[in-house]
Amino acid sequence: MLSATKASGPGRMTRVALRWGLYLLLFLLALFYLAPLFVMLTTSLKTLEEIRTGSLISLPREITLDAWATAWSGACSGIKCEGLKPYFWNSIIMAVPAVVISTFLGAINGYVIAQWRFRGANLIFSLMLFGCFIPFQVVLLPMARLLGIFGLAGSIHGLVFVHVIYGLGFTTLFFRNYYVSISPELIRAAKIDGAGFFRIFWSVFLPLSVPIIVVTVIWQFTQIWNDFLFGVSFSQAGTQPITVALNNIVNSTTGVKEYNVDMAAAIIAALPTLLVYVIAGKYFIRGLTAGSVKG
Repeated sequence: MLSATKASGPGRMTRVALRWGLYLLLFLLALFYLAPLFVMLTTSLKTLEEIRTGSLISLPREITLDAWATAWSGACSGIKCEGLKPYFWNSIIMAVPAVVISTFLGAINGYVIAQWRFRGANLIFSLMLFGCFIPFQVVLLPMARLLGIFGLAGSIHGLVFVHVIYGLGFTTLFFRNYYVSISPELIRAAKIDGAGFFRIFWSVFLPLSVPIIVVTVIWQFTQIWNDFLFGVSFSQAGTQPITVALNNIVNSTTGVKEYNVDMAAAIIAALPTLLVYVIAGKYFIRGLTAGSVKG
C-alpha cells in the first residue's frame, strides 16, 4: 500500500507538470497569435504624432477615435475620399444573398445525392467535389466571359453569381456528408404518408440540418467576405467589395502615411468575420464534428 502511494506521487506530479506546461504553451501561442491584433488596435487609437515618436507596441497615451472615423467615412481610395462605408455595404449586399443561395442549393444537392440514389450520382458528386480544388485563377477568364454573356460584368449581382457558383461544391460536400447519416427509413415512412420530394426536404431533413447549416453559413460568409481576387477582377468603381477598397486605401498615398487609419480600416474590414466566429464558433466545430463522424 505504501509503495503504491509512493509510486502514485511522482506520477501525479508529472501529470500536473505536463498540464501546466500545456497551459503555458497554449498561452504563448495565443499571445503570439494575438500580438498583431494588439498592435493594430493600439495603433488605430493613437495620433500620428504619437506613432512617430512612440513605440509600436506601447499603449496609447491618449485614446482617440479620429482614425476610425476617417477610415469609415473619409479615407481616400484612389481619387475618392469616402472611406470604407459604401464598400462595406457593397460587401453586405454581395455576401448575404450569396451565402443564402449557395447554402440552399447545396442543401438541395446534398439531399438528392445522399438520399435519392440515381444512376451517375457518385460521378456527379465527384465532379462537384473536383470543383472545390480548382484554384481561383483558373476560373477568371471563363467566368469573365460568362458574366459578359449574362450582362452581369462589373456588377454586385455578378459577384453574387460568381461566389454562388464557386461555393456550390463546398456546400454540396458539407450537406451530402451530413445527410448520408440520416436513415433512409425516414424517407420511406414519409413516402407512405404521402409526402413528396420537397415536402420530405422541408419537413424532415431541413429541421435536422441546423448544425450543418451553421457550418456552411460561417464557411461561405468567411470565404466571400475575405475574397479579394474575384472582387478586384469582376467589379468596377462603385461595386467594389470592402477588401478591394481596403487595398486601395492602404496603397494610396496623399502625403504623410496614416498608419492609424490603415490599422482602423483593416479592423473594420475584418470585424464581421471576427464577430461571426466569436458568436457561432462553437457551433462551427460542433457541426463539422457531427458531419465528419456521421458521414
